Amino acid sequence: MRAFILQIDSTLVSIEQVAENIIKNPSGTLHQFVETAIHFGIKVLAAIVIYVIGAWIIKRVKRNLNRLLERKHTDTALAGFISSFTSITLTVLLIVITVSTLGVNTTSFAALLAAGGVAIGASLSGTVQNFAGGLMILAFKPFKSGDYIEAQGYAGTVTTVSIVSTTLTTPDNRTVIIPNGALFNGNINNFSKNPLRRVDWELGVEYGTDAEVCKKAILEILASDPRVLDHQTDGASDPFAELSSLADSSIIFKVRAWCKTGDYWDLYFNILTRLYNELPKSGISFAFPHLDVNIKS
Repeated sequence: MRAFILQIDSTLVSIEQVAENIIKNPSGTLHQFVETAIHFGIKVLAAIVIYVIGAWIIKRVKRNLNRLLERKHTDTALAGFISSFTSITLTVLLIVITVSTLGVNTTSFAALLAAGGVAIGASLSGTVQNFAGGLMILAFKPFKSGDYIEAQGYAGTVTTVSIVSTTLTTPDNRTVIIPNGALFNGNINNFSKNPLRRVDWELGVEYGTDAEVCKKAILEILASDPRVLDHQTDGASDPFAELSSLADSSIIFKVRAWCKTGDYWDLYFNILTRLYNELPKSGISFAFPHLDVNIKS
């Protein structure tokens, strides 16, 4: 308040001095006033020219930047952010240069902008974190729209990736929105990233089953499905079935096969159904927990 009063007093003193100069030397004061007006007018004209030329340059830079991002096939959200950020930054810089051309001290103006940026950053710290996470996701692409991922305790298909959040659609058709900050800083399991996946089954059959006969029957079922891949496909290997452990009530076979990622669940359920229906026809019985009781008289 005191500073404001001092500023008013200084202004009043300046006005009084101008009035005195007009009374004492009207022609000289008028001449000085005209020179000052012309000088200031030149500054205004220069500022207008600088702003018009700068705005034209910013427009050209933004247009060329959009073309470059389009040629590089940059993600739409990331390209939009880069273009907007560049345009805003150059516009603020142009305004500062234009104001300084008028002879205004821009030091306080720059300090005000910096203080405002710090205040906004402090109040939106969570949003800034999500914003940074979105940039990292769009830059490194751990997943893309259409991928099936598991993260932050949720699993679903990625529908949209924005600059601050990612939207998943779960298998039961729920929509889950995950902030990008937590998403990028956590573990991401992308089931769709690679073109091939391995399908695993665990099969328990009763004791007394011929292991070789069971293994042969399982491999025949796998080989008859065209979705099952073998070593002739890069990244895949032949179907696998081996006795892995002896449990309390059953012997356990580990069964593995490679397929295309899009065929994973269909193959998993279809082979499981075929194993259940076809193995008993080969004399192989499935085990179940049971208890033998011996009675002594």
